[in-house]
Amino acid sequence: MTGSKPNIVYMGTPEFAVAPLKALLDKGFNIVAVITTPDKPAGRGKKLQSSAVKLFAESMNLNVLQPEKLKDPLFLSELRLLKPDLQVVVAFRMLPEAVWSLPPMGTFNLHASLLPQYRGAAPINHAIINGETVTGVTTFFIDDKIDTGKILFREKVEIPWNYSAGDLHDTLMDAGAELVVKTVKAIHSGNVKEIPQDSVLKSGEILHPAPKIFKEDCEINWNQEGLKIYNFIRGLSPAPAAYSWLKGPEGNAINIKIFSCCFIDASHDLTSGTIIIPEKKEFHVAVKDGFISLLSLQQAGKNKVEAESFLNGFRDIVNYRFENRLENFSK
Repeated sequence: MTGSKPNIVYMGTPEFAVAPLKALLDKGFNIVAVITTPDKPAGRGKKLQSSAVKLFAESMNLNVLQPEKLKDPLFLSELRLLKPDLQVVVAFRMLPEAVWSLPPMGTFNLHASLLPQYRGAAPINHAIINGETVTGVTTFFIDDKIDTGKILFREKVEIPWNYSAGDLHDTLMDAGAELVVKTVKAIHSGNVKEIPQDSVLKSGEILHPAPKIFKEDCEINWNQEGLKIYNFIRGLSPAPAAYSWLKGPEGNAINIKIFSCCFIDASHDLTSGTIIIPEKKEFHVAVKDGFISLLSLQQAGKNKVEAESFLNGFRDIVNYRFENRLENFSK
């Protein structure tokens, strides 16, 4: 299809989906509607909170739809009345066939990995947790499975050794915005090649999944190697955040979230989880092959602070140690 720009329905929810939407608008594409999740109660006051995409879309005076169910006949009727030529999906939810098959030019998704690697809900977190040095963004046509459709474009992005998931999120968000615009232009001009995902796999390459991360997945195992713990912490920062439990001398348990750290390779004979304070401002936790130096952390019920501030408010910290599981604590 060439000529006038296509009518686009855009679907997305979090901040990651705002940049591609803005990029399409900046390039003059016609966004006939934005579909996002319904407002949800959040915070202590349980006030209704709009998605980042909704807030941006309303600021641009775009038509916003918030269906509870994507198979709702009333929603499907409203979607058909929009007569979309193309649908763009970024960080939304799985679409029923009645939705993704509607536009004549198709429905494509932006995914924050180099597909087919890291299919799933949390590709950014898992890439860093696994110590990857390269990832990227991919656009692909949606089909009846999750993240398996034919690839349109892929763009590689290097992961610096000290990047957190938040850092990589922002980098991939910008790269993804550019790739979405490139993909829309190519589809509109008819200059696009669909590539089966299996065809880009190298011989012997192992696929790594990226499933949704739950709270119970975020507990630190101090018996692992230091580099693995380091990657785990930065891969969950700033959210949902890695955590552990401080066991006190009387068996009391304190939940601690850890947002940033560094790994110090060293030999020692300390038990994993032992805390040492080599200098007034430093906070080290022993692991099997060295120490994890904690840089920023948060005690349950308190604000996130740097290590020095935490130590100033927790003067008997050396009498505590990190345990792997809450159930290990004495009652």
